[in-house]
Amino acid sequence: MTGPTNRPHRRSTLLRVTTVVGAAVPLCMAGWLGWQAVSGNAPAASTAAQATAAQATAAPTAAAPTSAAATTTATATPAPTPTQTQPDAAPPSTAPAPTPSETSTALTGRTILLDPGHNPGNFSHPTEINRQVDIGNAHKECDTTGTETNSGYTEADYTLDVSRRARAILAARGATVVLTQDGDRPWGPCIDERAKAAADAHADVALSVHGDGGPASGSGFHVILPAKVVAGKADNSAIVEPSHRLGLLLREQFHTATGEPYADYTASDGLDTRSDLGGLNLSTVPKVFIECGNMRNSADAKRMTDPQWRQKAAQGIADALTAFLTTR
Repeated sequence: MTGPTNRPHRRSTLLRVTTVVGAAVPLCMAGWLGWQAVSGNAPAASTAAQATAAQATAAPTAAAPTSAAATTTATATPAPTPTQTQPDAAPPSTAPAPTPSETSTALTGRTILLDPGHNPGNFSHPTEINRQVDIGNAHKECDTTGTETNSGYTEADYTLDVSRRARAILAARGATVVLTQDGDRPWGPCIDERAKAAADAHADVALSVHGDGGPASGSGFHVILPAKVVAGKADNSAIVEPSHRLGLLLREQFHTATGEPYADYTASDGLDTRSDLGGLNLSTVPKVFIECGNMRNSADAKRMTDPQWRQKAAQGIADALTAFLTTR
């Protein structure tokens, strides 16, 4: 080391030399060294003494404990021991990759139209809903009241509840979801307005939610697909094929989510193709209907009036729409 603080004072040199030499040379030699220091020859004497001291203390120094600085350094960077080996890198995750239904951004940028069948207020507006509208190949009533269970739970209440539940699931996945009515109008809309709503919203896909009013002995759900209709104001030829794919996905996902069997009183293997529904004839985006169950059947009615089952129905609908928009 260098610098003023490391230069030994003459007196301290004398004391240090005396101490070291006292253990290594005769007392007369120590006296001679002291005389050399007093007479002004200390540097040479100090150098000789330091050399002697270094030889005398070489072995003890090697075996002596390390200094505080050395101890600190050793503590900071210890040599690895068998019990101090570095941990291995984390193993790759074995969890499955997220599916579209589990990914919150799967539907970002997509717009979906949900059409809750009928309206709870239709019962109070018979004149308005009985007005005839053009569906391309025929004229039909603007809308109907829909069906209900034997206990009075209406199709309109069911479809609005399930549509709201499906909207929440789809919105959580990033979709923009538009409803044709959200209990925010006294009646309707008419079937031609429902069909047009998807185009107005620039929707990628549309789905109408219904409950059927079949014979009490029949049960199960079915999906209604559009037949090709090119007549009058209707031309749905561009949507028939993608709507069929949507229908197949909906049949699969709804059955998986709810456990509901295919209808045993209508359709074939849960699928029905029709040309008499204005909501399908007039649509310009892929669209299907789902009859979630037969509200006149006691077993189906019990399920459809259960909020937990309705959540499953909404899940199946949302999963089908998600699969349609994220797969080919």
